[in-house]
Amino acid sequence: MKIVKSAVLVALAIGVSACGTQNRGVESVHQPVVSRADYGLDVWTGTDGLAPGDAARLAGWFESLQLGYGDSVAIDMGGAADTSGVRQVVAEAAARYGVLVKETAPLTQGEIPQGAVRVVVSRLKATVPGCPDWSRSSLASMTGHMTSNYGCATNGNLAAMIADPEDLIRGKTGSASVDAATSGKAIDAYRKSAPTGTGGLKTEAAGGK
Repeated sequence: MKIVKSAVLVALAIGVSACGTQNRGVESVHQPVVSRADYGLDVWTGTDGLAPGDAARLAGWFESLQLGYGDSVAIDMGGAADTSGVRQVVAEAAARYGVLVKETAPLTQGEIPQGAVRVVVSRLKATVPGCPDWSRSSLASMTGHMTSNYGCATNGNLAAMIADPEDLIRGKTGSASVDAATSGKAIDAYRKSAPTGTGGLKTEAAGGK
């Protein structure tokens, strides 16, 4: 009877392990996926840039979106003629959040009214779909599978911590000019920092009675 029960348990374990996510190899099937959302605001143009009141409306819109690093701002000029003043006003508003204005704007739905321009904020977000994943049993696999949740913690943390999700797609492009002082800051800080054991061991007294 013991042999029969063991055989049944092994058969059940193999049957359960055959179900769930196929996660074979050291590279997890759970990889970060980057999605993009575009937000647009039509603002009216004026003689020196934007119409009276629209600069404040634009600033309030940026604040409501909590504009920040990783976001991109672009201007769809539509049929506007003189756009230098508009670009300067928008660039100054975006610069308060450390964001630069891109040269080209993405396509958005809807027609831009005559005499207006559309400011577009593009926001990227990195997530790992399907995590956590406990669809496969954590018992020993007879087919060389990792657990179904393998890779969720590492890639999930990477997606959550990365400042600019676009770096997961193409990375940062190098600059044509190189500043040796900038590139040497990290090395200089490392050399000047005191070793962690300089102050000796810290003594702590246990509290309580």
